[in-house]
Amino acid sequence: MQEQLTEVVLDPIQQRKGRRVFFLLAVFFTVPLLVVVAMFKFDWRPSGKSHGQLIHPPVSIAHATHWVSDRQQALPTFWQDKWNMVFIARECDSACMQRLYDLRQIYVSLYKDMIRVQRVLITQQADTTAIRARYPDLLIINGETQQVAELGGLLSGGGQNTLDAHRVYFIDPLGNIMMQYGPEMEAKWIRKDLVKLLKASWAG
Repeated sequence: MQEQLTEVVLDPIQQRKGRRVFFLLAVFFTVPLLVVVAMFKFDWRPSGKSHGQLIHPPVSIAHATHWVSDRQQALPTFWQDKWNMVFIARECDSACMQRLYDLRQIYVSLYKDMIRVQRVLITQQADTTAIRARYPDLLIINGETQQVAELGGLLSGGGQNTLDAHRVYFIDPLGNIMMQYGPEMEAKWIRKDLVKLLKASWAG
């Protein structure tokens, strides 16, 4: 009888603990995404000077679902769960290969934050054998040339098509293109902005 009474008394305590754990898990997974949305919507950036150019008006690729890799793998939401360093080029020439090297150096230098970031090349180049041999862990997207062209026009803002501009972009885990860096921007400054961004955001 005493044992049954003890179980009845402890049950509400266990329920409260269960609700508390559920609440903490909900906060852990929801708050990071809310922070990213707030940063994007209210044009908030970490304190200090940013070296990149903020994308304005905002550009989202979340509506696009037909991305295909050079290995013919469907990547409907390749940006999810990661912060993305994206380089966009019509053809990957020597300047492109050098920029991919820069992005790899930035990535490796992140140490423990490497798991939060991925490197992406979006290109219309059909043969990616040489790129793949040099950067085997690079995500290469080139399966839908029309989609790549449309993205280039969208980001150009009426100016030079981004396929020819050799720019680096940051895409957040929600598919928002947030920052851009021209070919003249040194890798160390791109890295500095990325480190600030990772420190300020829990997402990814």
